[in-house]
Amino acid sequence: MINEQYKAMLGGKSVIRELSEYATRRGAQIGYENVFDFSLGNPSVPAPRDFTDAMVDLYENGDPVAIHGYSPSLGIPSVCATIADSLNHRFGMDYEGRHIFPTTGAAGALSHAMRAVTKPGDEIITFAPYFPEYQPYVNGTGAHLTVIPADTASFQINFEAFEAALNPNVQAILINTPNNPSGAVYSTQTLTKLAAILETKQQEYGHDIFLISDEPYREIVFDGNTQPYPARFYANTLTCYSFSKSLSLPGERIGYVAVNPKATDADLLVPMMGQISRGTGHNCPPSSIQLGVAKVIDETSDLSVYETNMNLLYDTLTSLGFDVVRPGGTFYIFPKALEEDATAFCMKAKDYDLILVPSESFGVPGYFRMAYCIDTEKVKRSIGALERFVHEQYGK
Repeated sequence: MINEQYKAMLGGKSVIRELSEYATRRGAQIGYENVFDFSLGNPSVPAPRDFTDAMVDLYENGDPVAIHGYSPSLGIPSVCATIADSLNHRFGMDYEGRHIFPTTGAAGALSHAMRAVTKPGDEIITFAPYFPEYQPYVNGTGAHLTVIPADTASFQINFEAFEAALNPNVQAILINTPNNPSGAVYSTQTLTKLAAILETKQQEYGHDIFLISDEPYREIVFDGNTQPYPARFYANTLTCYSFSKSLSLPGERIGYVAVNPKATDADLLVPMMGQISRGTGHNCPPSSIQLGVAKVIDETSDLSVYETNMNLLYDTLTSLGFDVVRPGGTFYIFPKALEEDATAFCMKAKDYDLILVPSESFGVPGYFRMAYCIDTEKVKRSIGALERFVHEQYGK
């Protein structure tokens, strides 16, 4: 008999993927250049030339046995050490290579981090708006995901609702900063307050509460700012990272978990993740990709286009009367729809070949997400379609 749980999941496909697939079909009809597809967060800038050169050099001059051989279960030691050194000099941490666990992207990092610090029946708290795939990630561990309602004024943490929801069954808090879908960057003030609450609750409940920090957009921050590093604020932090956005390598599936050396059982957590891999079939990302990113560890793609695109859309949306919090980073913007039913709003937009994602799956009704990781020229052309849509459908 087939597994009924996964069979049931077929009826709950990602709305983001469904809209992206529609955009592809529509593009086949009218030319994809005429479809203003803001559905999928797929980087639109190329990987750095240095990464390509490093990969070419590895394949041409490296030891084929090492390049194509199995990675050690806990990752290639030299790669782990390089990641640790980078985090130390960038954020003032004291990681060693043994605190780094390479994974298949941030999704793999989250899956390992969650399993390492929870058991079936435990509770994980996250904050709306949140990445919809958190739900199946957490469900797969046997834990339960509790979503705290959004603070829509700023998309920082709704601390009043958070403190009301805390209880002794909570074993982990899951944050995403910079945030998908809002673009909010958690401030020093937010992270300081969050850490203080967690320290107090650890003492009250008599057990650790781990902070799982999902940071694939860490390098995409605007106005010359930087993302405060959450692990600097709270010892029991597991940092989950992906090079998908910083190096424009989403298809290569490479990331890591960084275990704060000050965390409880810090020296056990990475070996435990190796054991988790045995049960999930993860078994490390490819050796060559680990070696390749280590060669360009502190580089990024040219990410400036995302800030350019954000400013174009933010200015347009505000001029059209949308209520929108200006993003501090990522390549997403999250305006309030012009009617209560965000799905209906986005379906109307499709008639103008504007592919927008309704917000219900992000845990905040009445909003929509635009992923502006597309060519700036196309963003500029989309403005006319957006203006026609708003004028004809809503009289603005």
